Amino acid sequence: MKRMGAAALVVTAALGVVTAGCGPQEQDGKPSGTDRGTSAASTRPRELTDAEQLRIADAQQRLIKRCMARKGFDFWEAERLSLEESRTLGWVTDDVAWADKHGYGSRIDAKHERARLTNRNVAYRAGLSVERRAAYDRALDEGIDAPVITAEVPGGGTVSKRVGGCVAEAEKHLYGDRVAWFRAEKTAMGLQPLYVPQVMADKRFAAALASWSQCMARSGHTYRTPQEARQAAVELGLKAGPGKAFAAERKLAVADATCVKNTSLRSIGNERETHYVNKLRDRYGSDLDTYARLQLQALARAKKVVEPRT
Repeated sequence: MKRMGAAALVVTAALGVVTAGCGPQEQDGKPSGTDRGTSAASTRPRELTDAEQLRIADAQQRLIKRCMARKGFDFWEAERLSLEESRTLGWVTDDVAWADKHGYGSRIDAKHERARLTNRNVAYRAGLSVERRAAYDRALDEGIDAPVITAEVPGGGTVSKRVGGCVAEAEKHLYGDRVAWFRAEKTAMGLQPLYVPQVMADKRFAAALASWSQCMARSGHTYRTPQEARQAAVELGLKAGPGKAFAAERKLAVADATCVKNTSLRSIGNERETHYVNKLRDRYGSDLDTYARLQLQALARAKKVVEPRT
């Protein structure tokens, strides 16, 4: 079995960018860093829940469909999983009941992949004439003729995005300033290389991770990180039959989630992430707040477009 380093545990995290936090104490009767941090955090835009982020994604699909209809084309929205199936596991989960039912989500992933492979939009586009297909592409996102927007990412370098047509129209409807949204999103999502090494070197996190590993060993599973456990479940699925593989996956996922819960690995990891992300706020705080603010704006507009998932 290929062993993955502990760094992979956090590098592959799907945690949201955290905004609350505290700083060092000050003397001479001045407000402590904790007081100032708490005060500042209270005025920052809040993070969205998974359900709220899904609602924005669903609204974007609906808006694209409406736009394409105006331009004379059919468009099918992506198949929606249930709210339970759509949850983000994050880098670890302590939801034992969910793990007992879904394991690490392999069957949900398979369901999503089947939906992707049977996307009706692909067949519809393929059935159009050459001229209509070109018009469809222009209507959807303008293809290679679409405008390009760029953003600098933390740590250096730039990323670019080429999109126009109905996709761009949907983004503009939800977020308003598409350039501001793109740049804020890429900044927020690009901070991991800056704070992950600090989290990995943090004594509290390392101790919690070691405790998780010891807990797993007592259950008969010798893994250093939750990522190793998940990878083992994937490899087992490739070797065993579907029924046996899923039963083993569930058993391993339940042990994993139980140990996460018993060692507080999730809460400690989240708190340590918060701490180190906050240290980057002097440089990136404005971008993080813009990211959260535009998400909240998009949510308010999405609520007028689609109902929440159930």
